[in-house]
Amino acid sequence: MDPLLALSAGKKRQMSEINVVPYIDVMLVLLVIFMITAPMLTQGVEIKLPKGATETLPKKERKKLIVEINQKGKFFLQTSGKPKAVDREELLLWSRSFLKKNPKAPVLVRGDHRVPYGKVTEAILALKTAGAPAVGLMLDPPIENPK
Repeated sequence: MDPLLALSAGKKRQMSEINVVPYIDVMLVLLVIFMITAPMLTQGVEIKLPKGATETLPKKERKKLIVEINQKGKFFLQTSGKPKAVDREELLLWSRSFLKKNPKAPVLVRGDHRVPYGKVTEAILALKTAGAPAVGLMLDPPIENPK
């Protein structure tokens, strides 16, 4: 009898190591899938944020559309004069009619710093749906540090 067969027949050892090669293959496939699908999942709203200090609008641009969002998340529409309280549907209708008459008028959103981010996004999306080519965000000028 062969000594190797006798040794292997008497002592059967189980393999105690995990074969990780199939797991590495699966992980690489998942990595490629996530790398391809991740950019498709993130959809942003195209806005131009001010760089650094705020800039004022030129004086010639008298007509502008301003959407204000208060601390409670309520929308106010201001084209001239006093802001008018509106809901999302009214915001869409009013801004669409204003932008038909004034297609080059600046469109601005002014939100309270305590308002939820979703409300500001909702206003920007409504304005983009109404036909605004670009939406700006209004800011207060920064407080200068006393020296």
